[in-house]
Amino acid sequence: MAKSVREKENTNVIICGVGGQGIILASDVLCYCASLAGFDVKKSEVHGMAQRGGSVITHIRFGGKVYSPLIAQGTADYILAFEKVEALRYAHYLEKNGEIIVDNREIPPMSVLVGEAEYPADIDRRLTRMGKTHFIDATSIAAELGNMRVVNIVLLGVLSRFLRLKEKHWRDAIRKNVKEQFVDLNIQAFGRGREIAG
Repeated sequence: MAKSVREKENTNVIICGVGGQGIILASDVLCYCASLAGFDVKKSEVHGMAQRGGSVITHIRFGGKVYSPLIAQGTADYILAFEKVEALRYAHYLEKNGEIIVDNREIPPMSVLVGEAEYPADIDRRLTRMGKTHFIDATSIAAELGNMRVVNIVLLGVLSRFLRLKEKHWRDAIRKNVKEQFVDLNIQAFGRGREIAG
């Protein structure tokens, strides 16, 4: 599964999911990691109803020189999605040869819960048509580790195999951004994600 990022000046990553999944933390870890590697980094966040259940998206760009944090539609190298509908919601950002990394978990949005809409039955097929898609059972891994809140770091571990960033920088970024009592757990979750991608 692993590959090096295409030879281009900047790398564009969309991270998306629903409020409460740790999207902002994952974005902070990636940004800090890229800065440790010496890259110019820009980030933009759209929280929405980020406290619980609302759609959340962050744009992260890093490279030699980044002038804007915003990723134009059709130019994202990677979409890291913590939920399938959210992956589909933002798939139009993906470039032609881009890749989607998505947790297998399905979290019905409010419109589905109140009966105004149906959860897409063909979502896996639709995502696969949008770009090369890697379905990751990150939720099960987090459950095995005893803490569902590390799904985000498991998925970062998968993403790390695709990016030109050293594993040491990733681990240092986790230590910097995670509360001390949870560092070991998150390092373990990151390692499990890298194993999947390897």
